[in-house]
Amino acid sequence: MNRFQLIATIAERDVLRFTPAGVPIVGAILMHDSQQVEAGVARQVAFEIPALGAGEISGRLESAELGAAYRFDGFLARKNRNSKALVFHIIDFSAA
Repeated sequence: MNRFQLIATIAERDVLRFTPAGVPIVGAILMHDSQQVEAGVARQVAFEIPALGAGEISGRLESAELGAAYRFDGFLARKNRNSKALVFHIIDFSAA
């Protein structure tokens, strides 16, 4: 199973574009900052992750407020078939 959930803010967002097949797509950078417990010890976790929304989600992502917290649901995939870098593909999101 490849499922990824994250509460994050939208730090950056690209303009809406279209794939060669005509699918609307929006890229973004999401920022996460939280405290997690690992091996019984509290640990501060902060990172940025590249993300994209395609189809209907792209319109919602394009109009979402920058800097606001959202709960994102989706999956991770390679940026392209020759890359080892991962991109978070957003399937759905809502206010956190």
